[in-house]
Amino acid sequence: MNNTGTLYLIPVTLGETPINQVIPEFNFQLINEIDTYIVENIKTARRFLKRSGITIPIVDLTFYELNKRTQLEDLASFMKPLLAGKNVGVLSEAGCPGVADPGAEIVDMAQQRDIKVVPLVGPSSILLSLMASGFNGQSFCFNGYLPKEQKERVAKLKELERRVYNQKQTQLFIETPFRNVNLFEDVLKNLNDNTKLCIAIDITLPTEQIITKSVIDWKTTKINLHKRPCIFLIG
Repeated sequence: MNNTGTLYLIPVTLGETPINQVIPEFNFQLINEIDTYIVENIKTARRFLKRSGITIPIVDLTFYELNKRTQLEDLASFMKPLLAGKNVGVLSEAGCPGVADPGAEIVDMAQQRDIKVVPLVGPSSILLSLMASGFNGQSFCFNGYLPKEQKERVAKLKELERRVYNQKQTQLFIETPFRNVNLFEDVLKNLNDNTKLCIAIDITLPTEQIITKSVIDWKTTKINLHKRPCIFLIG
């Protein structure tokens, strides 16, 4: 008999969105049954849990931090509560853990140990932007961050555009918010005028904008992308 706990993957709001707008009631109930969390950032996690109305005192919660600074050898210790029969929640800074955010390593370790993994419903900027783009939702690829160096970034953009035309596959990618403008300029200068570009900005926030235009039409469109969370899609 397997007496291990369950690993719950708990989505987080994509910003200061009204929490009841994007998080189901079941998630709030579950949060009040869990006192151990694997999180991308402890400060952010505490703030989200407080906004979610957690009744367990924050000081009584146990947090394990999982991000780019976490050492591989530390991950095994994160499994101990689960192996001892305790349920554990995973929280990223925003959106769904394990999708363009940390969490996959822990899920993989749990799967290898036959620990039950339960993904919960919540906001995913990738799926929401795809839904609103008007692009092919049957075949798509999320490419994460493109190269920082401009020459390599432009080459990657042209490669993604070829996939759009040759494979009829929607291509999604992101950039660090303060470099959004540079990426946008590279798209306009290097892709075909007829290629369609969707930019999804501030998803689920009151300032949300999700706009699809051809590259040539974007060239005459004014839009503020600086330091705003965006997803870019071409299709």
